[in-house]
Amino acid sequence: MPVLDVSDIAYSVADRALLSGAGLSLPSGSSASVMGPSGSGKSTLLMCLLGLIRPMAGTITIAGTDITGLSAKALTAHRRKHMGMVFQFGELLPELTPVENVMLAALLSGEAADAARDRAESLLAELNVSTSAATGALSGGERQRVAVARALVNEPTVLLADEPTGSLDSEQREAVANLLFAMPRSHGCALVVVTHDAGVAARADVQLRLVDGRLIRVEGLR
Repeated sequence: MPVLDVSDIAYSVADRALLSGAGLSLPSGSSASVMGPSGSGKSTLLMCLLGLIRPMAGTITIAGTDITGLSAKALTAHRRKHMGMVFQFGELLPELTPVENVMLAALLSGEAADAARDRAESLLAELNVSTSAATGALSGGERQRVAVARALVNEPTVLLADEPTGSLDSEQREAVANLLFAMPRSHGCALVVVTHDAGVAARADVQLRLVDGRLIRVEGLR
């Protein structure tokens, strides 16, 4: 059974269709990449999956629940329990330590402080990030690994990543891409990565391109 099932979603802005019947289905342990030119609707797709934008038509089912029909309160609770997000620039709080950045997501979900800290330290150790360095002193690749740990701390069903290697050099890009695409099998989640990088996109089990508002399966991206 898919843990992420997107069916015929549509969304328009100023009479311009960004999504028009887009669909995607992923089981646990699998990954998909989405490519497309700037302005094609990739970010809109991610915002719909997160529940930050409500599609005008279609359904988005995550962990067995259609999120398009949830109230704001129920949607927030479902998102915190079942979804993790990695942004292009990490979006970490520099005044917090790496451990605090990661455990914050668990605290917001209601986990006790000691358990949240233990979980954060365990994930950072697994992802080979120093917990002694200040967040602001970390390299770009290290910051992205902290961002991945933060996205995983609540053991999400679906992990989303928006241009996660876009701000990294080639060495860091490879390391972060290797890490991300190992997550579905090691953590039992489904992964959707939006990227402009064909080499990163080619690592996914399912490779898609957003064309005229629809997700089209492609192969041979390298």
